[in-house]
Parts: sequence; C-alpha cells; structure tokens
Amino acid sequence: MPRITYILKDGTRKTVDAQSGLSLMEVSQKNGIGAVEGACGGSLSCATCHVYIHPDWWVRLLPEDGKISDQEEDMLDLAFDLRKTSRLCCQTMVTDDLDGLVVAVPGAETDW
Repeated sequence: MPRITYILKDGTRKTVDAQSGLSLMEVSQKNGIGAVEGACGGSLSCATCHVYIHPDWWVRLLPEDGKISDQEEDMLDLAFDLRKTSRLCCQTMVTDDLDGLVVAVPGAETDW
C-alpha cells in the first residue's frame, strides 16, 4: 500500500496509507485532510481539491499524453494560490508506484 505525505497549512506533515485505485482526493477525505474538500465529489466541477505536487513527482503524475486536461486547467483557474505544480487531486489515481508521494495543501509553506 503506497504511503503519501501531506504538508498541511501549519507546516506539519501527515503520512497516510493510500489504497490503490482511489483518487488522491478520496484518500485525502478518508484520512481527514480537511483542506481537501472535494465539494463536487470528483466530477471536475470545482477546485476544492487543489493541491501542490512535489516537483520530484510532478511529471510522474501527468496523464499519459503529458498534459493536464482543458477541464482541469479551467477549474484550476478558480483555485487559490496557484503554483506551477498545482493539480486537482480528484484527477490523480493512486497506484502502488506513488509510494512516497509528497503533496501540500494550498497555503502550506514549502521550499519548492
């Protein structure tokens, strides 16, 4: 089972076990990461599951064609404090290959 680390707004880190086959948004909700709301339930119609992907993982989490969908880009335009590595975590499916993934919630201070 992959382990994913969240960097929270207060700077603390929370590492959770993530079930493969779920979206990163679902994993966030199941593990009490309150900053990842996911108001639309993963239907790509809000930006409340916005996270920052650690740069070491950024390319690995892109879709096969290497581009974020236009729909995700449109929703990210509504997000708070966008960064180069911003993604909607409802669009990222957890696989065993994601063991060690680090993400930060909006408002978290990072050095990346």
